[in-house]
Amino acid sequence: MIAAAETNHTIAVVLTLVNLAWLATIAVGVPGTWLMVLSTDVAAWLQWQPGRPATEQVIGIWPLAIIVALALIGEVLEFAAGAAGARKAGGTRRSALAAIVGGLVGGIVGTFVIPIPLVGSLLGAAAGAGLAAAGAAMTGGKNVDDSVRIGVGAGVGRLLGTVYKLATGGAIWLIAAIAAFWP
Repeated sequence: MIAAAETNHTIAVVLTLVNLAWLATIAVGVPGTWLMVLSTDVAAWLQWQPGRPATEQVIGIWPLAIIVALALIGEVLEFAAGAAGARKAGGTRRSALAAIVGGLVGGIVGTFVIPIPLVGSLLGAAAGAGLAAAGAAMTGGKNVDDSVRIGVGAGVGRLLGTVYKLATGGAIWLIAAIAAFWP
């Protein structure tokens, strides 16, 4: 029979490596932050010790709550950044909404059109957000120059949103690793 400490150490190593893989998937549009939350929850469940309070478990309730909050923040930042970029460049709510939808569609299309890992998804999401926001601005009565500026703002915002989400994912990875190795 394997000792509990050895099992916990093995689970911590596997969790850290799995979460690192999930972190890498964020850039291609996979919901890596939520997959890290799920993996960490599974690890916490596997290490659960009946009779101990939730705050004294190997992976306690507070690290779990913090990583869920960070995952929510990462999602909001990723999706809102493209819309904020369009709005900051003079776009309307319509172009901001188009940037969100265009970023999602562009990320999927870019993955297949440019089959280079990470590059296709990132460029596709930025281009999709930009083109959709510019198109919405044009059909909403903006001139070409203003529409292009709005599209560029949306595209740059979408790229920044992915960077923000990667940063929150990195924080999730670090918190989960610390919680797993040093309860």
